[in-house]
Amino acid sequence: MAHIIGWKGLAMKKVLVCLVGLVLLLSQAGMCAASKQTFKITRVYDGDTVMAVQDGVVIYVMLMGIDAPEISETSGIPDQPYGREAKQYLSELILNKEVEIEGYGKGPYPDNYLLGVIYVNGKNVNLDMVAKGLAEAFEKDLPPGFNIGPFLHAERIAKDNKIGMWSLGDKYVSPSRWREIHKIGIEGRL
Repeated sequence: MAHIIGWKGLAMKKVLVCLVGLVLLLSQAGMCAASKQTFKITRVYDGDTVMAVQDGVVIYVMLMGIDAPEISETSGIPDQPYGREAKQYLSELILNKEVEIEGYGKGPYPDNYLLGVIYVNGKNVNLDMVAKGLAEAFEKDLPPGFNIGPFLHAERIAKDNKIGMWSLGDKYVSPSRWREIHKIGIEGRL
């Protein structure tokens, strides 16, 4: 058993070292542009958080510029309307597929998450989630050089046409407000 734990610890250190290197590589372009790397999406946690793998390196990606409705894994806390639909749609788009991830550095939480824009067959998945009414544009903590304009435009069109979560009208609650109301932290999201 000690041998297995030691191996797992060593493997975890290797992954963390690779992750740090990858984050540095992806954010190395600095304030001008981010670089793209190809990964396979191996898990979709919800409408804006995924796991990806490249050459044995595992990364966790928070989709940049969007905030999708919440899914609760905690007993007694309901899912947010359209949370499961957002996860399902994102899964259909990218799960078990090769995608390009444009990295924008580390997220504010948790420590090992990369902020990124995902592209599948040239399509901006983050933007598509907003256009489908399955995520809202998220302007908080944007890195320099990230253009939120197309996301805000897509959100306005989805709202005007009552697409997806915007069909809820006055009953719509933003994901950030939903987390606050239900006291869902990052541990409740994964």
